[in-house]
This record gives sequence, structure tokens and C-alpha cells, in this order.
Amino acid sequence: MAPLLDSLPLLLLVAGIGLAIAEALIPGAHFVVLGVALVLAGLVGLLLGPAASPLLLAALVLGFGAASLYAYRELDLYGGKGVARTRDSDSLKGQTGRVTERVTTQDGQIKLHEGGFNPYYAARSIHGEIPEGTEVMVVDPGGGNVVKVEALEAIEDPIDRELRDGRESSSRDDSQRERDRETEET
Repeated sequence: MAPLLDSLPLLLLVAGIGLAIAEALIPGAHFVVLGVALVLAGLVGLLLGPAASPLLLAALVLGFGAASLYAYRELDLYGGKGVARTRDSDSLKGQTGRVTERVTTQDGQIKLHEGGFNPYYAARSIHGEIPEGTEVMVVDPGGGNVVKVEALEAIEDPIDRELRDGRESSSRDDSQRERDRETEET
């Protein structure tokens, strides 16, 4: 039994290196966290020699595992804080971009401002034609690389509607006051 305990740190080191190699072959499989924990625990075990009991090595694996998991999440080695993640089509709704090829109900192309690796999408307009260079918003992601867009100036939400109505009513009030002043002066 003693020879097995003496070789436990070496076994941890070899297993950790094996997991690191597996992570290199299959990126994103998250073997790196356990691999780093095993390598570090194995190295400390080799340095401590006979003082490295199985309980101490288990505690080291847990401690180094927690530390490497924290570092892995903070460094975000594979995603750049979520930038390179694949998104589903629903996440495109509300995204803005610019028309790169005239968009009609049948044809066109846009470039999304935050479109990821390939920000170019085939686009169709909801109404009419949108000229090149116009700022647009995705109103229906569709589910593929073809999105339905609307020119930003054509999109009107309830707040915009109220503001427009307020301006129009203020403008009507101003013109009515002007007419009243003119009739009083004559």
C-alpha cells in the first residue's frame, strides 16, 4: 500500500497533464479546471514528499480546483466576456445596423452594429424600400440569416407617438393663437 501512496502525487500530475491535453484536443470541454487542479496538487505533493497524505492531496485538489475555476471564469478564456458566443435568432430582435445593399421586401443586406463574427445579414423590409446607408432595426429575426428590418426613423413607439401628438397640438394651439391675434388687430 505504501508504494501506491508514494506515487499518488505523480498519478495526480499525470492525470492533470492528460486532462490538459484533452482540453487542447476538445476546446470548451472544461477539462482545464480539473486538469490545473490535479497538476498543481501533484506538484505540491511531489515537493512535500512523504508528508503528502491522501487527505492533504484531496484538500489541495479542492482548493486548487476552486481557485482555477474562479480564474477560468474571470479570465473568460473562450468567450471574451460573452462577445464570441453564439446567439439565438431571438436575441437579434431590437438590434440596430446599417443598410449595406438596398433593402426591399424581396432582397437586401444589412450590417448589424453588434453582429458578432459575421455581422452581415440578408434583410427584407416590412414596408417598401430602404436605401443604402439608412439606420435600421431588426423587428423580426425570422430564425435564420434573413431578418426583417424597419428604418429607425419609421419606428414609432408609444412615447414617440405622445411626443409627436404633443408637438402637433402645441403647433395647432400656436397657430390658433396667431389667428386670434390677427383678428383682434383688424
